Order: sequence, then structure tokens, then C-alpha cells
Amino acid sequence: MVLEKIEEPNDIKKLEESELPVLAEEIRDFLIQRISEHGGHLASNLGVVELTMALHLCFQLPEDKIIWDVGHQSYTHKLLTGRREGFETLRKFGGMSGFPKRKESDCDCFDTGHSSTSVSAGLGYAEAREITGESYRVVSVIGDGALTGGMAYEALNNASRLETNFIIVLNDNKMSISENVGGLSSHLGNLRTADAYQGLKTGVTNSLNRIPVYGERMVEKIRRTKSGIKQLLIPGMLFENMGITYLGPVDGHDIGAMIRVLKEASKVNGAVVVHVLTQKGRGYPPAERYPARFHGAEPFKIETGLPLVRRTTANYTDIFSTVMRKLGERNEKVVAITAAMKDGTGLKRFRNMFPERFFDVGIAEGHAVTFAAGMAAAGLRPIVAVYSSFLQRAYDQILHDVCIQDLPVVFAIDRAGLVGSDGETHQGIFDLSYLSSIPNMNIMAPKNKWELSDMVKFAIDFEHPIAIRYPRGEAYAGLKEYRAEIVYGKSEVIYQEEQIALLAVGSMVKTGEEVRCQLKEKGYRCTLVNVRFVRPFDRELFAGLIRNHSLIVTMEENVLSGGFGEHVVQYRNEMGQKEADSDLQILNVAVPDVYVEHGNVEILQKEQEIDSDSIVKRIVEAMENR
Repeated sequence: MVLEKIEEPNDIKKLEESELPVLAEEIRDFLIQRISEHGGHLASNLGVVELTMALHLCFQLPEDKIIWDVGHQSYTHKLLTGRREGFETLRKFGGMSGFPKRKESDCDCFDTGHSSTSVSAGLGYAEAREITGESYRVVSVIGDGALTGGMAYEALNNASRLETNFIIVLNDNKMSISENVGGLSSHLGNLRTADAYQGLKTGVTNSLNRIPVYGERMVEKIRRTKSGIKQLLIPGMLFENMGITYLGPVDGHDIGAMIRVLKEASKVNGAVVVHVLTQKGRGYPPAERYPARFHGAEPFKIETGLPLVRRTTANYTDIFSTVMRKLGERNEKVVAITAAMKDGTGLKRFRNMFPERFFDVGIAEGHAVTFAAGMAAAGLRPIVAVYSSFLQRAYDQILHDVCIQDLPVVFAIDRAGLVGSDGETHQGIFDLSYLSSIPNMNIMAPKNKWELSDMVKFAIDFEHPIAIRYPRGEAYAGLKEYRAEIVYGKSEVIYQEEQIALLAVGSMVKTGEEVRCQLKEKGYRCTLVNVRFVRPFDRELFAGLIRNHSLIVTMEENVLSGGFGEHVVQYRNEMGQKEADSDLQILNVAVPDVYVEHGNVEILQKEQEIDSDSIVKRIVEAMENR
């Protein structure tokens, strides 16, 4: 196998040219096999095999820097830097990450996971290179989807002023290849980057600028005329008009063509965009036909592409999808907004039934929130469906555009809490903290699938900003008999006893049930409360609980800092000694203030000591030490 010859960075350069197509095929076979066994990002990685090979052939790692936007397409990069054995533990606890990690390899120069960041990071490297007097190359790879993020344009705007080489590879996997356009563009691109052309352009510009009064005007007139001609002939004028050289489009599956254009790009004294056309899922027919399905794939049968384990129960996203469809039928003012995640957030059915009321804004969470604020101000009922870790990117818009104006925007926050294999950048363990810090924001969390449905219906009729956060995975079907009407700001007491009170938020209610059963076996008496509203906090209930409980236990799948538990402690302190029993003890169960790595959710819960066994142990110790 040719792939076995790749044991460390830059080994690809030792191969014969005839071996490169074989290596590409072997890489695809390897990725399909491994991901079919362990799961992972497949379609995006199959699409960049030749592109990654060309980058590794043209540049010297780890001296040169390759920055992958998002980073879920870096599997070939990991293979070419000698990490083949690591794929046995891909995305497993303690194993190799599915994203670039600096601590994993010197060839991963920047940690990524969220979108639209690579140009900013690459520009930072390029400027640092000039300050430190080094000579390495910097390449940022960004997809056409990631380019919809506003941060990418902010970075391009700054990159246009750069006077040293910085290569931006635009990986476009949505356009087909046009030989006519590609051939003409390649010819003109080579001409514009040729040493003679660049020298002539610089010389003419400098000479004209020396002419008093009229020189600058002449340069500007020539520039405008030249741009007008280019506009007719060359794609990518958006970049050219910003002052960034554009090369392409080039076939991203033609290694030779990629090498030639990357060498040309390396001659540019400034920022240069190399537009590469690739096919998502290339080489595996099921992924070619259904690239969205194979974006983040669970283990599957290679022959058919079907999952090894068929899901038989609804998850929380399914429940949200169903209730959104029903609300769309009942209320014509309901509109749905998402940031390039219609499938992941469960809005596909809503889009199919009410296309005029569905809006996918691309990877632009900040815009999505302010867009929703405008709709709410105009009398509509917008629901912004987004993953917890991605909503972080819109904190200012939530505060400034929604909550200051107290607008009725609903935030449906999927993947809240520990999400597992994607690791630090995707764990949804900060939303309670950052949302709780914003005045006028209201926060709910459902204990089971029926309560999620009830909460979405409640939120649609609510006249203020409100967020509903729910976890990834199977929707809990227990406690069906407990379905009291949702009353604003009020918790739900599921079991009323004394001694120990468990105040559980959302997904932790199920864990609370398990904890209560174990404590009952040990002879303790336990109250179990479904918090429902993290904000506003049910102060009246808490005031009642402290009268006949010696230990209050708060339980949340959120970091401790700024979370629900801290708010309970703060309120208890505000009550003072007169109202609160000085002997009352509060135990906060939460994710420690750390970045949680990738791994199975159950393993992560045990590691962070928020599983039922760990919680029981802490409670028993607290009671015995009283």
C-alpha cells in the first residue's frame, strides 16, 4: 500500500508521481472503512483528498502553516502527517480528535471547530511572520459555506491591505466545473501572477504616482478601466475589487492543476484567493448522492450507506420538528430561522410546508438573531433554531438587539449540555451562564419530550425573549404522568418529601430520578423538583423548601460558573440569616469550569462527576459530614 509509506510529515514528497492517484484512492478507502466503523465526518473529507495532497506537496510542514476552517475536513491532513494509527480511536475519549488540535501535532497550527475563522487566524500568522522576521508560508482553507459568515469578510477586508504573501484556498463544493471558464481564468491568472507582469504593474504604478497632481488620478482611472474589463472576463471580481488577487476556478481533484496554481499563488505579494472546485462525498456514491446525511455520520454499512443501528425512538430534534410543523399550521405569524442547519435543527419539514416563512441565513448566527429581532418588532413570531455552541457567536445580538428591546424572539437551543464526540468546541455547556447574564432573557429546559412540546407552544405566545434548551439524542419518555400546566416562572414538584431536595434542570431530571431511587435505598428522604424555569428562578418554591430540607442539591448540565446553582446560592445569601436556616447546605452539581474533550457522553458525564453514581456519592458524603 502506498498509504503505508506515509509515516511522518512530508513523506508524500518521496512518492513517485504515478503513486499519487493510487494514494488518493487508498485514502478514500481508508476513510470510508474507518468512519463506517467509528462514525465521523465523511462527505467533507472525501471531497478534499486531492486538495490536501496538493497542499502537502507544495508546502513544508510543520514549518509552513495550514489552517483548516471548521476543521472537520482535516482527516486526510492527519493521515499525511503520520497519524494513521490514531484513527482507531478517532473521536473516542482519550483518542484522536476529529478536528485539528495543536496539542495533538505540530502540524496542526490552530485549533478549530466553529466556522469562518481560518482567514482571521491565517492573517494573524502572516502579520506575526513579518514582525518576527520569519519566512514560512501561511495557507487558510475555507469552504464556500463558511464564507457566508460575516467574520470571513471582516478578515478579507483586512487581508486586502497585506503586502506579503498569504494564500486563501476557497474550497467550493457546490459548483460544477466549467472547462471554458476554468481554462480562460487559469490563463489570465497565470498571466497576472507571472513575474514580468507583476513587475510591469508595480513599475507603471510607481512611475505614474510620481507625477504631481495628475499621477494618482491616472492610476485610479487605469484601475477602474482594468477592473471593468476584468469584470467581463474573470470570475471572482468580489475579491479583486477588495484588493485581493483571485486565481481559479481550478479542479480540486486534479493534483497537477492544484500544484501549479498553488505555486503561482506563492508568488503574489499580498493576499491571494485560490478558488478550488470539489465534490463533497467524492468516491463514495451514497455520500455523493446525500452529502448532508454523511456530513456527520454514525457507523454505517459500506455497501448501502445505511446506519448500522437504526434509530427507533424520537430524539428531541424530532419532537421540535413536529411541534414546529403544527405551530406553522395554526399561526401564520410563526417564522423559522436557522444558520445553515435546517436538517440538524429539525426545520426541514417546516421549510417544505411553509417555504415563505422559513429562512436559512447561512453560517451567520449574529445576523440570524438581529434578523429575528426585526421580524419580532414587525409583529411576527420568530423562532431561531440553533445549536448551543453556535449561539455563543451571537451573544451581543441577543443582548443588544433582542433583550434591550424586550422583543418576543424564541431561541430553540439544540445540543445543549454534553454532546460527545465533537469535543470542546461543540459542547453546549455554557448557554445557561451567558444567557442568564442578560436582563429580560427567560430560560426554560424540558424534562421529557412532552414538556419540550408544551414549552415551544408556551414560548410562541410569550411576549418577551425566551430560550428553550434541550439535549442531543433520544428524548426522555419517562414521567409522562407529570404534565402540569406550564406557569411562568414556576417549577414542578415531582416528588415531595423532606431532608434532601434535588433541583434538576432539563436533562438532569432523569438523572435526578435515578439519584432519588438510590438515596431512598440508603434510607434518605428526597424531594425531586423539575426546575423548568432557570430564569426567572422560582424563589417562592425555594423559600418553602428550606423549611424542611437540610440539603439542597442543584443539578445542571452546564458549567458551574454563572449557572443555575450559583444563582440559587446567591439567592440563599440574599435571604439572610433571619429567613434562611443557617444550617442549610447547598451542593451544586455541574460541569466543572473546564473545556470538556471528545468522547461518549456517558463517559464524559462520569469524568465530570455529573452521573447518578457520582452525585449519590457526593450527597452521602455531605450528609455524613453534617
